[in-house]
Amino acid sequence: MLNSRPTSASASEQGSSTMDCKATKAQLADLLLDPAAASPAAREHVAACAECDKELKELQATLLAMDGWEAPEPTPYFDTRLAARLREEKAHPPAGLWERMRARLLYGSSLQFRPMAAGALALLLMLGGGTAIWMQNGTQPPVPQESATVHDLQLLDGNAQVYQQLNSLDTDADDNSGNPSAN
Repeated sequence: MLNSRPTSASASEQGSSTMDCKATKAQLADLLLDPAAASPAAREHVAACAECDKELKELQATLLAMDGWEAPEPTPYFDTRLAARLREEKAHPPAGLWERMRARLLYGSSLQFRPMAAGALALLLMLGGGTAIWMQNGTQPPVPQESATVHDLQLLDGNAQVYQQLNSLDTDADDNSGNPSAN
């Protein structure tokens, strides 16, 4: 792990212009490409810090290796074969729905999907909002059904004429039961 503090010798030599390894690493590219543009504090730190000096030398070796590398030339018919293969792939649509959707998302323009995505989002928001309102207001719980007997008794309670008829039948039955010759 690299040292994040300046060495004691470099700290005493540099006074208030001390740089730590982290700040120096940010300027290593300047030191490598244009040493005159780098700050003197960074140059002094690299001279005093062995780890930063080692990293600068590794970067110089990498740049030298990259300067010597030459990219290979493509074959003479590379562009022609690539264009033909692209035309073939465009001519044959993917087999299934999911494959077509995947190809459209990967290779198609995203500008076509923005209106659809906005519409789908608006639909989801409306459905979600409607569901939330429905859940808050809710529906009233269903009133339990009365049994037929309770309903009939409630009708009888409210019907005075039926009471009178039943009472007259009861009094007639009582009168007949008291008089045996009436039968």
